[in-house]
Amino acid sequence: MFKNIYLPIDNSDYSNACINIGLELAKKCGAGILASHVYAAKMHDVRFRQMESGLPEEYQEEQELEKQRNIHDQLITKGMEVITDSYLDIPRSKCEEQGIPFTGKSLEGKNWIELVRDINESDYDLVIMGMMGLGAVRDSQVGTVTERVIRRTQTDTLLVKHLPNLHKEKSSGGKIVVAIDGSEHSFGGLKTGIELAKLWDRPLEVISSFDPYFHYAMFNSLAGVLTSEASKVFKLEQQEKLHEEIIDKGLAKIYQAHLEVSRKVVEEEGMNCTIRLLDGKVFEKILQYTREENPFLLILGRIGVHSDPEMDIGGNTENLTRLVPCNVYLSSRVYKPRVDTVAEEIIEWTAEGKERLNKIPGFVRPMATSAILRYAMERGHSMITSNLITEACENILPAGSMEAMGMMGEQLKEKAKIENRPDPYASLDPGMLKNEMMAAHAGKKRSEIKIKCTICGAVMGGDAVKCGVCNASHERLLPIAATKSETDLENEGEVSTVTSFDLKSFDWTQGALKLLEAYPQGHIRQKAQARIEKSARVHNISIITIDFFNKIVKPL
Repeated sequence: MFKNIYLPIDNSDYSNACINIGLELAKKCGAGILASHVYAAKMHDVRFRQMESGLPEEYQEEQELEKQRNIHDQLITKGMEVITDSYLDIPRSKCEEQGIPFTGKSLEGKNWIELVRDINESDYDLVIMGMMGLGAVRDSQVGTVTERVIRRTQTDTLLVKHLPNLHKEKSSGGKIVVAIDGSEHSFGGLKTGIELAKLWDRPLEVISSFDPYFHYAMFNSLAGVLTSEASKVFKLEQQEKLHEEIIDKGLAKIYQAHLEVSRKVVEEEGMNCTIRLLDGKVFEKILQYTREENPFLLILGRIGVHSDPEMDIGGNTENLTRLVPCNVYLSSRVYKPRVDTVAEEIIEWTAEGKERLNKIPGFVRPMATSAILRYAMERGHSMITSNLITEACENILPAGSMEAMGMMGEQLKEKAKIENRPDPYASLDPGMLKNEMMAAHAGKKRSEIKIKCTICGAVMGGDAVKCGVCNASHERLLPIAATKSETDLENEGEVSTVTSFDLKSFDWTQGALKLLEAYPQGHIRQKAQARIEKSARVHNISIITIDFFNKIVKPL
């Protein structure tokens, strides 16, 4: 896995922890260790000359001053070399004890500049650095040397941060966690995570996070500033409906698909993993997850799915690197899962299929293309036709989205009549639906039935055989008419109607409104309200209660 592991050291607690981890990895995969320390003799020489005017009078005669300069130069140069050699002796002796090849480097100059130069000019497989060094204080998040190095290098870097003995924290939970966003960098991190989990014999978990609340909060903010004319041009209500029905719900399924692909990649390597889908602000949700789960290592792609290739480090990766309590692995490795690679190589599109694909709005076309390819692969198709796209979209996209995209719905029904195509639902087995659903919704097509997952609360079309968000089986899916009623409202006061920015009404109990009013006026309260209303839309909640409020946001 690794052949050359690089350890920049400074004799800090973090640096010493890096040495231990580096030795453990090197021993397990037969790698060599190369350690370095950078000293700045020239900087001290310049500083001494700047302070000469403050020396006692007896040292300011020219002859004496020159003598002191020579003494200082010798002491600093020789002293720095001795200190560096002493630092390097620590990993050298440990490597000799364990039979690990070792090379030491003494570098002179500005610390981060010399480290960046050395890393970029060498063939190291992995850099292991302390998140901080000797200059760390209580409020430090990441050391300046570490931050400058990771921004200017592309080599995989393991940042050691979790020192329970030093910080008096609880020991790590032990597992390795990989964050997936669908990018090749994140899947590259998954491959590394699999290898590390095998080496260390640690459990592996794959997580992914999407934010279904951002667009609603943004539209809520826009409603207060757009003029009536601007609102007509922007079509605020239609935009929100499009995002609510296609993008937000579709994102949940796409990111769940990333997790399922990840599971297959792990299983192909002869391992098992757990998967978890998080919803909310990406870095915030992953940060909360790491604080609750306390993993040993969080693996992040250096850049994400929305980053330009020239980006030094992605925004979520940067925030998480600073804030998570665990060790962080920044992965520059790229990997494209086999299922996508094979699909692109062996699956072709008919002319009608390509025409249908081009009608999908450009901003969702890449996601739709990937989803359709995966759907075709899973069912053994080698040619994607217009009918297959219809079938895929009816299975992949949430109810109502086809009409919103202007592709399906009534237009498809009319087209089906003209082409004498059968109703796509006619061949479905009614046994996949619960008896009570059929009784409650007699006479309706399955696409018109709304069912709700009793595990995560997601609402989907009646033809679903499992939850697209949490993967719950069909036994956990119940028609909305048959789900449990809202929380008992007796102790929550009267119900008041609140109108949102797009004129949609929400019923709030007095208890829930009091919780909302506890938030400071301004954007903090607006953001909380937007998130709650958005969740109510997604889950088809008719009344916002204290119980629902507490599930979505934390009361003050």
